[in-house]
Amino acid sequence: MKSYKDLEIYKIAHTLAVELHEMTLHGLPKFEMYEEGSQIR
Repeated sequence: MKSYKDLEIYKIAHTLAVELHEMTLHGLPKFEMYEEGSQIR
């Protein structure tokens, strides 16, 4: 193992974080984007 980025759990967590971030930016209505979106992120 060369880096923590080689760990399977890191890859899964990173993918989840990216998907959640995209969902909160593009999937929520404008009035909810700032309140709920920031809490989720």
